[in-house]
Amino acid sequence: MGTGPVPSFFVTAIHPRVLAIQNDPTDPPLLVGDWLAELGIVVEVVRAHEGDEVPNVVPAGVHGILALGGSMGANDDVDAPWLRAERALLRDAVATRTPVLGLCLGSQLLAAALGGKVELAATTEIGLSFVEPTIEGVEDAVVSAALAAASTDRGGNKSLPAIQWHQDHVAELPQGAHLLLSNDACRVQAFRVGNSAYGFQCHPEIDAEVFLSWADFADEALIRSGTDVATASTAVQEYGAELVATWRPATLAWAELVIDRCTSTEVSSS
Repeated sequence: MGTGPVPSFFVTAIHPRVLAIQNDPTDPPLLVGDWLAELGIVVEVVRAHEGDEVPNVVPAGVHGILALGGSMGANDDVDAPWLRAERALLRDAVATRTPVLGLCLGSQLLAAALGGKVELAATTEIGLSFVEPTIEGVEDAVVSAALAAASTDRGGNKSLPAIQWHQDHVAELPQGAHLLLSNDACRVQAFRVGNSAYGFQCHPEIDAEVFLSWADFADEALIRSGTDVATASTAVQEYGAELVATWRPATLAWAELVIDRCTSTEVSSS
């Protein structure tokens, strides 16, 4: 008997799992977690900032890794000693072709884990920004999903609205990485390694309310930027619907990679 596509009910029954590494108390999975749940993906949160142990390899039964943001640097192992294990986890995920979604600090950790360089940026980005796709970005499944929903057209080029809060940036991509999104303030706004490991410098997981709440924890990035958070949050609020319309499809496109990973893993082990 020939083999055909795996029925959708089988994928639902085995519950794809994403392990989310929370590096900061103010940045849980939030919207991204909600969007993953729409496709039946179970998100299990490791609260590293509270002392939960971060595995250094992808645990059995995990089909995706979500590395979240935080105020520390990607190599601040003294202040955040779990980062060493998190970088090892991300390396193992890439090696085993387990989908990765790194957001802000998470994207910097992914780059650092694979031999890229993370440094203090010349420009600190806090608030609403616009990022533009590279040629490879236009052709990428996850970025193209965001582009298909975006309505912002600046200077004749379609660009994506993004919420930013960072002072570090990926100064040098890992060998073999593909640059997907960029802007003048920060060249590496998104990249992909292999077919399913993604780093996004922005914060698609938050909304204007969360953005404004971060002002209560005035970190070095906010102080350095001189940003008026109230004004910045107003701009974020104005683009709230478009931000969701942009990043929800991108997240769902990445979620499909997780589901594919789950299906192929379960079929090969059966």
